[in-house]
Formats: sequence, structure tokens, C-alpha cells
Amino acid sequence: MEAPPDNDVLWARALHFQHDDGSPALSGVSLGVRESEILAVSGPRGSGKTTLLRCLSGLVPVRRGEVWFNSMPVHTMGHLTRERLRRDRFGWIDPAPSLVPELNAWENAALPLMLRGTSRRRAKKAALEWLERLDIGDSARKRPHQLVQAERQRVCIARALAPAPSVLFADEPTAPLHRADRAHALRTLTTAARSHGITVVLATHDAETAALADRTVSLLDGRRVQTVHLPPVAGPTETEGRAACSLSV
Repeated sequence: MEAPPDNDVLWARALHFQHDDGSPALSGVSLGVRESEILAVSGPRGSGKTTLLRCLSGLVPVRRGEVWFNSMPVHTMGHLTRERLRRDRFGWIDPAPSLVPELNAWENAALPLMLRGTSRRRAKKAALEWLERLDIGDSARKRPHQLVQAERQRVCIARALAPAPSVLFADEPTAPLHRADRAHALRTLTTAARSHGITVVLATHDAETAALADRTVSLLDGRRVQTVHLPPVAGPTETEGRAACSLSV
């Protein structure tokens, strides 16, 4: 078994995954993610982005292949060990906000910290700091039903950032936000990651969002692909252009 590179906090080799109906979701995907790197996983809807994030985070066991986190083999871990890994070292942002309805905004944002055993006072302080940075501090005591969808999603982003995870998995984290809200949330997310040394794996089909990352990995039909830019071709009656094609690697 090949050991993962020392400078990769996440490393995957030849990942294969099938949906319950037997349709393929990943077909031999390999990649490495360096510590403190922001990696965008791009591709159209249905390309396997979410499945890749779920496999890398241990949310679902891989059918074939390997996943390593800091030289620990996630692919051989049992269910409870993977649960603890996600609780203690990983953060996750879904494309749609999901909050505990009985808790207010700051309690939802502080929940992962309190589940780790952090005192209520310290957890509240961290949660309120992130809610302020995401311009939702004034709504800290509101319940989810009192918030609009964009506000609920910002609470979810604060909840993921408050524990300062080693790796943050963000699956289309700004999908429900309007353009202005999306830009602010992404700036906050990327700035926080860089200032706190958080590794981010960001799934997106949006080119502007992917441009904020340090590096982009593209998927198509469950396979990793590479975009090759061809040199411009000029015709006698047409302007110079640039073409691109995708090749499996």
C-alpha cells in the first residue's frame, strides 16, 4: 500500500462509488489536498462533486479505493471512528440550510463546540464572533423560523467555522444566497480559512466561486478531467478565439 505524501492533509486514490441503484457516482478519482489549501471541486450537476466530498469526509464509506487524513486510513475506519473524526476534525456546509428548530441562531452555531465538550460560555463567544463576521449578529437570539433562508445559511456557515476545523467541506455553500450575500459569505469563508489555517474542499459549479480557490479539480461523469486550452485560431473574417476541451486523466 502506497503511503500518502507528507504534505497532503487529505489524500485519495482510485475512489469508486456507486449509488444504491447501481449507477456509478465516482470512477477511479485520485487527488491530494495540501494543508491550509482551498481546493475547488468543479463540474456540472451530477458530476460526482457531492459524492466525492462525502467520501473524503468519511460521511459514506468508499466501495473501492483509499482515503487518508493526516496519514490515517479513513477507508478502513469503522462507523463510530468516522463519526468521531467528523465531529472533532471536520466541518461541513450543505447547499441548503439545516438548523435545529428549537435552538436560536447562536446556539445552533455553537452546537458543534458544545458537543466537543467546550463550555457554554466559550462556545457562545465563538459563535457570536462568527455571526458578527457574517453580518447576522443582530439575529443571534432568533429561532430558525424567524430567519429568511439567506440568514439561515449564514448561521450554518458560522456553525462550520466556529470550531476551527482542520478541514472544512463546503458543498455549494452559497447556493441559496443572492449575489451580494454570496460574495460576502465567500470572502468571509476564504479569509477565515487562510487566517486560521483551515483546509477547505469546496464543491461548486460556479466559475466565479472556483476562482477564489488556490487550485481547482474538475469532475465530469464521476471522473477527474483536465481542461486543455488550445491556441487561438484566427480566420480571415473572424476574431481570434480560444477553445477548450475536457480530457479524462
